Amino acid sequence: MNLDQVKKSIRNIPDYPKPGIHFKDVSTAYQNSEVFNYVADAIYERYKDFGITKVVGIESRGFILGGVLSNKLNAGFIPVRKPGKLPAKTYSQSYQLEYGIDTLEIHQDALESDDVVLIHDDLLATGGTVSAAIDLVGRFNVSKIYANFFIELDFLHGIQKINKSVPVWSLIHF
Repeated sequence: MNLDQVKKSIRNIPDYPKPGIHFKDVSTAYQNSEVFNYVADAIYERYKDFGITKVVGIESRGFILGGVLSNKLNAGFIPVRKPGKLPAKTYSQSYQLEYGIDTLEIHQDALESDDVVLIHDDLLATGGTVSAAIDLVGRFNVSKIYANFFIELDFLHGIQKINKSVPVWSLIHF
């Protein structure tokens, strides 16, 4: 298994969710156990010595590898969700999408100041979603925040929207 094989396992869906967008569907990569394990292991290897105490997964596809990474890193898992999905008191952060506005929430008791946090999502596109997640995690004054993606769409320059104090690493680049 190598990164070229992983790239080939990702399905491209043209004009989804709207005309002109080429959606990178990771479900085809996840359904192949060899690809899935390779991706999880590669991301784990990157972060295994960073002292990660919590993995924050962004709804919903960030939950898949985020949960696996929290297990491999022996860290807790924190879901960041769409409004109204978390049952206890939350912090909310709205952000601009290319086609509207959305909001993310995190439980107010999810993190502690001594946490080292890895924010994980499946894909970095324009950077709005992860920037909102970084703002949410930042409310806890944690020790350190890292951001990680399975895929980064370089041509959208989403990394430029991300707070420069947050190191970002993506396994695959398109």
